[in-house]
Amino acid sequence: MVMHVNPEARGDELGALLAFIDEQRGGIRRALLGLTDEQASSKPTASDLSLVGLAKHVAHVEKGWIELARRTAAERSREEYVDGFRLLEGESVQSVLAHWDEVAADTEKFFRAAPSLDDTFPLPDEPWFPDGQEVSLRWLALHLIRETARHAGHADIIRENLDGKTDFELVALSFQ
Repeated sequence: MVMHVNPEARGDELGALLAFIDEQRGGIRRALLGLTDEQASSKPTASDLSLVGLAKHVAHVEKGWIELARRTAAERSREEYVDGFRLLEGESVQSVLAHWDEVAADTEKFFRAAPSLDDTFPLPDEPWFPDGQEVSLRWLALHLIRETARHAGHADIIRENLDGKTDFELVALSFQ
């Protein structure tokens, strides 16, 4: 895994958090290097996950958390959730990655505009969250790192099952 640190972000908590989110995004993005839409959509493991589905899902999750923190989140149907794991008509790996670039830029803009990482927002009304709980923007940044890292690990396994390439090999490819 390659960690690129913006020199202005060294020693800056927010810059470091954003860099770690971006580092984990890179693991998923690298797993898609050189694949066709068909390869990226294939499900070579026992799970129902594909590489492009992971990228699309992580972008949707990131966008949803930022919308929740902004208090602009909209409810998603079960069908929309399932569609968040596969290419739909007119979508491609490139369009999913372009959308994710927009989400990532919006995430950074959101965090940089926040007065403090100590600012809070309410967790969604879901059975897996305690009622009436609020979390900080710091918690949100750490949660996005955890969520993205979990799926970057899935991406490693899926890519290795597709063609045997490891993240180490894909890092080298990304510099060519």
